[in-house]
Amino acid sequence: MGATALADKDPSHDWTKQVVTLSFPHRAAAPALSPPSDDAALIEESLADPDRFAGLFDRHADEIHRYAARRLDDVTTADDVTAETFLVAFRKRARYDLTRPDARPWLYGIASNLISGHRRAETRRLKALSRQAPEQAAGFEERSAERVTADGLRPALAAALARLSSAERDLLLLVAWAELTYEEAAQALGVPIGTVRSRLSRTRTKIRRFLESHA
Repeated sequence: MGATALADKDPSHDWTKQVVTLSFPHRAAAPALSPPSDDAALIEESLADPDRFAGLFDRHADEIHRYAARRLDDVTTADDVTAETFLVAFRKRARYDLTRPDARPWLYGIASNLISGHRRAETRRLKALSRQAPEQAAGFEERSAERVTADGLRPALAAALARLSSAERDLLLLVAWAELTYEEAAQALGVPIGTVRSRLSRTRTKIRRFLESHA
């Protein structure tokens, strides 16, 4: 659902109004604009016509919001992170690499930086989950750490995630929850793809060993 339509239909979504108002102060009722074929083209057009950037919000805001909500387990904070993600993106759009047609990694990178400001709250939540009564452990699988959900973290897995560094957790959850490829995760975090591979391998090993020791 588009940002303007969502805000008009449901007044509780103040963050959509905030983004439209702050990012596009002169935006009236959106005319029927034919969207460009990819995000890069849309961003490039927005340099001359800022209203075009609203299309990026329409395309990706719901996805970024879902990710932030899963990370933070707080819809209100996720609202703020999502709004700020697109405000930051709008201000930095002139620096976007137009050779990359998909802006999702860029947006996830901005969102991850903003989420890092809530690292203590996220860690407290994971530690609280880790103190819940353990469920009957299922057989461990190599990809178990990538199947976590915000609503159903096993206590041991929550404890394992809480022990990760911010960089390790960001990478793991960008791959697991945002479903970014290694190349996209590298773009999001601004690191070489080799760093993504080695860091993710170490992170999976840490989680596997922790889960095995707490089985």
